[in-house]
Amino acid sequence: MNLTISGHHLEVTPAIREYVQSKVERLTRHFDHVIDIALILSIDKLPEKEKRQRAEINLNLSGKALHAESSEQNLYAAIDTTIDKLDRQIIKHKGKVQDHPHDAIKHLDGEPELPEASAIS
Repeated sequence: MNLTISGHHLEVTPAIREYVQSKVERLTRHFDHVIDIALILSIDKLPEKEKRQRAEINLNLSGKALHAESSEQNLYAAIDTTIDKLDRQIIKHKGKVQDHPHDAIKHLDGEPELPEASAIS
């Protein structure tokens, strides 16, 4: 699994990197087939007095790409809500993958009914 963390208008400190890695472990605990995670942290400079901290995550699974983003007053809160959103998406995707029946027709109980030769003519 590749983890890419980039920051726009902020420096990614080792503390932020460690925090993100600990949160991403929760995602990989639910689903093993994570290929790539790209995290973009940014600060939106708005004309108001308050700044918006923003976290955006693109996650590539085998056969599916997931995306989540959130904006909060605090960068750590933005990371937490984004991870929570992705966690719900991964659990939903895992449920779809596991509930999909993989039984072939030839392994089903009973014999398949074939049309009679006289009915075809």
